[in-house]
Amino acid sequence: MVTDGQAEHSDQVVDGLDARLLLLLTDEPRLGVLECSRRLGVARGTVQARLDRLVARGVLTGFPPALDLAAMGYGLTAFAVLEIAQGRRREVSDGLAAINEVCEVHATTGQGDLFVRVVARSNDDLQQVIDSIVDVPGVQRLSTSIALSTPVPPRVRPLLERIR
Repeated sequence: MVTDGQAEHSDQVVDGLDARLLLLLTDEPRLGVLECSRRLGVARGTVQARLDRLVARGVLTGFPPALDLAAMGYGLTAFAVLEIAQGRRREVSDGLAAINEVCEVHATTGQGDLFVRVVARSNDDLQQVIDSIVDVPGVQRLSTSIALSTPVPPRVRPLLERIR
């Protein structure tokens, strides 16, 4: 239904049951569909249908394990702001994706073009990672900051709790 020139978006909203299901899986990602249905007090088919719909809409993108990179030997996290040559974002992004220590890349506004999170085993290792980034064709300038701590880790819980 269209009203006042805007399309209805109710099929794109995460409702209370979706939020409770996602909170449950956030806390205990190894739970099966049957256990989720038991804890939520709904039918197994309801949980499966909700999961399928959340995946189809791109809300739920997977169930990766939570890893402690420091425990894996990558105790240093840094953030780099890259300035790149105009029109070369895809090429630079592909080059960055080929560097194992690059964990994520965001195209940004403001100072710099790309915001990159990297991990390293040591300061010497970080220097090698930075050298690899600078060698990517299209990278013109890089500014790096080392993370000293993570007072607020990545989270979605507050957003889901607002809905439930």
